[in-house]
Amino acid sequence: MRVLISFSFLIILFTGCYNKDRNCDDFRTGKFEFEAISGTEIFRTTIVRNDSIEIDYFDGKIDTSSIRWINNCEYILKKINPRNQAEKKAIHIKILSTTENEYTFEFKEVGKSTSSQGTARRVRD
Repeated sequence: MRVLISFSFLIILFTGCYNKDRNCDDFRTGKFEFEAISGTEIFRTTIVRNDSIEIDYFDGKIDTSSIRWINNCEYILKKINPRNQAEKKAIHIKILSTTENEYTFEFKEVGKSTSSQGTARRVRD
């Protein structure tokens, strides 16, 4: 019984200390592709980002947003030319984890508590 308790403690100790890799600086700039599924359709967005501007290409439309970095892994996106009230709302993006060519992120409207997650992959030119 004592061995089982000790083993359980070690498992909790080591899994509790595990941190996901976050090399956010590797994804601060570049060209990325993000896919989302809605019903049975897959929607693909291409993102081109430099340090202060993000350009989104989706369904033949181009949107440009300004970027304000909070820290290396979080930033605020705000549309430069919003077409309606919904587009005037800023989006908070937080990179949760990274791999060599992908990053998983959480996004939500600034001031809201409900968030969604997505994964973007680097596109090589």
